Amino acid sequence: MRAITLSLLLVLAAAQSRADDREELQKLLHHFIDNAASNAEAHQRFWAEDLIYTSSAGKRFGKEQIMQGMEKGADEPMTVSYAAEDVDIRLLGDTAVVAFKLVANDSDKGEKNYYFNTGTFVKRQGDWYVLAWQATQIPEEGSKPKN
Repeated sequence: MRAITLSLLLVLAAAQSRADDREELQKLLHHFIDNAASNAEAHQRFWAEDLIYTSSAGKRFGKEQIMQGMEKGADEPMTVSYAAEDVDIRLLGDTAVVAFKLVANDSDKGEKNYYFNTGTFVKRQGDWYVLAWQATQIPEEGSKPKN
């Protein structure tokens, strides 16, 4: 009986830990999305030092290039805001895959662009960081893919 009780407690503790990780990842993602346009600190916290980022334009780079881009654009007014929709979080121990649809709303141009984003997060010293990221622009309805 004692072994069954201990096993049940371990299962419940693991389930709570997974729920806590899922909530933490959800908060981290939304904080980043809300601040990504103009806040270098949000980028510093979000990306792992050894990040591999593949952009929707097919360019591959790391955290250093992202941070340099934030410095260069610091004086430019941002007209784009972002939102995350359809967030799907898959936990695999100290690794997680987070997939969602990113909505980029450009108020100056009156345009919205949509992207599928997939991030691989790792938990290091108790904190989650993005190790790999893939962004793919979603074509407008009715548009044909470019060959």
